[in-house]
Amino acid sequence: MDDLHITVISPNRQHLDEMLKAIDDFVPASMIASIEAWLQDIGTPPDNKNVREVLMIDCGHGNLTDLEPVERLAQIYHEMVFILFCDKQTPEFLLRAMRAGVSEVLSFPVNRGAISEALGRIRSKHAQESAKNGKVLAFVSCKGGSGATFLACNLAYELATAEDAKVALFDLNLQFGDALLFLSNQGPKSTIADVAQDIHRLDRHLFLSSMVNVTPNLSVLAAPEDPSRAHDVTPEDIDALIKLARTLFDFIIIDVGRNLNALTLKVLDLSDTIYPIVQMTLPYIRDGKRLMDTFSHLDYPKNKIHLVVNRYNKGGDIQIHHIEQTLGIKVEHIIPNHFEAVASSVNQGIPIAKLAHRSPVSKALHEWGELLTQPPEKENQGWLTRTLRNMF
Repeated sequence: MDDLHITVISPNRQHLDEMLKAIDDFVPASMIASIEAWLQDIGTPPDNKNVREVLMIDCGHGNLTDLEPVERLAQIYHEMVFILFCDKQTPEFLLRAMRAGVSEVLSFPVNRGAISEALGRIRSKHAQESAKNGKVLAFVSCKGGSGATFLACNLAYELATAEDAKVALFDLNLQFGDALLFLSNQGPKSTIADVAQDIHRLDRHLFLSSMVNVTPNLSVLAAPEDPSRAHDVTPEDIDALIKLARTLFDFIIIDVGRNLNALTLKVLDLSDTIYPIVQMTLPYIRDGKRLMDTFSHLDYPKNKIHLVVNRYNKGGDIQIHHIEQTLGIKVEHIIPNHFEAVASSVNQGIPIAKLAHRSPVSKALHEWGELLTQPPEKENQGWLTRTLRNMF
């Protein structure tokens, strides 16, 4: 994108002229359109490919009802940027605007400096997003019932909320996937099978409009509701979806399920990190060993595999060092057992961090999210700094 496309909307001719004049020096005239009307009186554009990228909207006196059409548009057009103007800004209005995904709320009379700064922030954000190279994280069950779907969904929520990352969650349990139920009671309008059917016209707009927005930063590509449609998705489709998702999201979390086939192997090949999920019982460890042997035969480097122990209890017959010794790999993450909170989260379809933020499971997921988002440690520190850090 070379520049911003802006549509200015106001029912007040004086306000409209004021807003247009304020952006005249910052945006070429060919990139600007204007509409003299209230936003709610304008019909919804039929195809979001043709929607202008920035809407500057006169919200009058800043009433909460003025935000309702903005909220509806934000649900449909995920790439739209909203700048609102109003006479007064109450804390309630600002909070609801933020939750709706509004980028800026400015005041009348229009301040050219404030406009310049707002457009600069939007340009900077667009430049960063166009340079994204999102990390792909694959969750694999060592055995059915390991909790891989729960962990994938709740880590995605943690990254999107506490860490403010843009996150996509793919449900690749194509026959019986239910990842969306762990996060929301919304039903998907489209699924990964529908996107695969139209893969020949895949672009960011088709892709994003096929996802369910759980939060402004978390979008879910749901599994097909009809198990027979699992065969509609091919490894080539997955390759195209992951490559596009990398350019749009900071993290792409994929619930791979348990079956290893051409499609899931394509996911594992493309993943930056694979998280096998194991519990501390002999059947899980036995199947975990088989999975580790498979990864070894596939020549996956050990630093790509991050083993996760779920439902950990101290004092059992099997300890962490037994698992590491048997599987030949270090345990990277330990999720404690807190059955009541997890069961309540699953049954209500509410992320555990939202439902029970003091649960030890929530705390473990928060630490996991922090590890994923912290900047890499600089290697050019002096020997004294490294020595002191290692000592303390």
